[in-house]
Amino acid sequence: MTVGPAESGRLSFVTLQQFLDQLPPLLKPLHDGGSGGRLLRWVEPSELEDPTPYLPEGEFLLTAGLPFLGDGGTPARVDAYVRRLVEAEVAALGFGIRPYFDAVPDVVLDACRRHNLTLFEVPESLPFAAIGLQFSQFLETDNARVFRQLAETNRQLMRAVLSPRPEHELLAALVQRVPVWAVMVGADGRVRARGTSAGGSTAVELSLLEPMLERLLSGRGPRVEMDGFDLPGSALVVGHPLRSTKDANLGALVLGSDVPLTPAQNNVVQSAVGLLELLVRQRTSGSLAPSQLATAVLLHPESLTAGGTRHVNGLKDLLAQSLSSTRSAPMRVVQGINVEAPQWPAGDGPVRELLQWRRMLDTKLVEITDYGFAAVTRLRVDDALLADVEKLGWRLVVGEPTELAGLSAAYQRATSLRGQVQRSGQSIRAEEVSWSVTGLLGREAGTLLAERLLQPVLALEPDRRHPLLAVLRGWLSENGSWDASAKLLGLHRNSVRRQIGVLGELLQMDLNQAQVRAELWIALQYADSLAGRAD
Repeated sequence: MTVGPAESGRLSFVTLQQFLDQLPPLLKPLHDGGSGGRLLRWVEPSELEDPTPYLPEGEFLLTAGLPFLGDGGTPARVDAYVRRLVEAEVAALGFGIRPYFDAVPDVVLDACRRHNLTLFEVPESLPFAAIGLQFSQFLETDNARVFRQLAETNRQLMRAVLSPRPEHELLAALVQRVPVWAVMVGADGRVRARGTSAGGSTAVELSLLEPMLERLLSGRGPRVEMDGFDLPGSALVVGHPLRSTKDANLGALVLGSDVPLTPAQNNVVQSAVGLLELLVRQRTSGSLAPSQLATAVLLHPESLTAGGTRHVNGLKDLLAQSLSSTRSAPMRVVQGINVEAPQWPAGDGPVRELLQWRRMLDTKLVEITDYGFAAVTRLRVDDALLADVEKLGWRLVVGEPTELAGLSAAYQRATSLRGQVQRSGQSIRAEEVSWSVTGLLGREAGTLLAERLLQPVLALEPDRRHPLLAVLRGWLSENGSWDASAKLLGLHRNSVRRQIGVLGELLQMDLNQAQVRAELWIALQYADSLAGRAD
């Protein structure tokens, strides 16, 4: 049997037209009911007056006309016979010539046209047994083709699993072999990968899938959820849960098509579901890459910067596997602070939280700390993910993109911002921070510093407080130069010297020390709000 390019690439089924193409050109089509593309399950001769109780859907029924002899040939009886065949979803009717009829009766042809049932005239030279034998041989050949395709498809799925972007490649292989669109979502309900069908149909809006996803992600055990939409490629939508070995929901695979899938196509879908479950399980618990990476870094920390190219590339590969990423993709350090409940829940321990952050940040590199957690992730941590994290009572320091050699410095920069998050209760992105003392200190800490250092001056009456603060600010801005500060302030240098002496006594500080001057200068950046509050 020859298989065309389209058939060889996509797992399909035996259609009526495919079978007719294998037969000698002896069948005479009398009416085309448009069923050439329908699934053909079997070829069956029957001379029963009503064979439908014994016919499966998609049958090619053969009759020599015995049911139409005598009273069975009346228009009403023939019409009822054909109507029953159509209701039983028979694919086509073959009417054999002789021994009962020399031609197909007009009443049969009229009924087939009326009910749109495909009708063929079978000549005496083509026995029914020969048609049945031809179909069984064709089916056997087609089954062999399907088995070969299944083997090749499984190899393609396995290659996808081993690729740098396994979920995306696996869905691409799936939609190439099965006429569906595909969407994979994580446990948080967000899309992780998509596949567009060969016909160009794309997934429906995620909002339409939310009821199905809610059922999938809240249920238990192996199951499928079904729905349908009046949209191209979405008449039949099927959802499969992706589960851990402990039956925790790690995500879901949703597929859409316009027609039911064949057994072979369902076999491929089940293989894809199994492989996706393996991938999401490995992401949260099963990969060996993190332990290899940790061992290498613990025993040879200098190898991050001083190791040979081959060794460094090996570490990058292990890091990429731990992040479900590629060697060249940037990564970020993320620190999480639980501002609402700093302690772990009693008796619960950090394991559940650890797995939660692994899933949400799509990484195996998560460390539980005394303040919350630290993680290395390939995700950008967009606003939607940040909002989900904050709903759980957490705030994040999201680091800048970096590479392997810069991870330690990125961690230190994130650590320097953690105090600001703890004081303000607001998440921070390192890319948006002004890297200055005041920027890193934050308004809350800066105001507290000003209140502590400048309290004796801030407690004075406004007409005394404001001139002293102005002199201190001017004198510090000119690096303690009497002449320069006098000129800046419009005062005599002796007046400046006298008022600085007063300030030193009030503050009980040695203003000649550089550290004291630096701290006062920083405190002055936040003094205006305190002075205004005192007024």
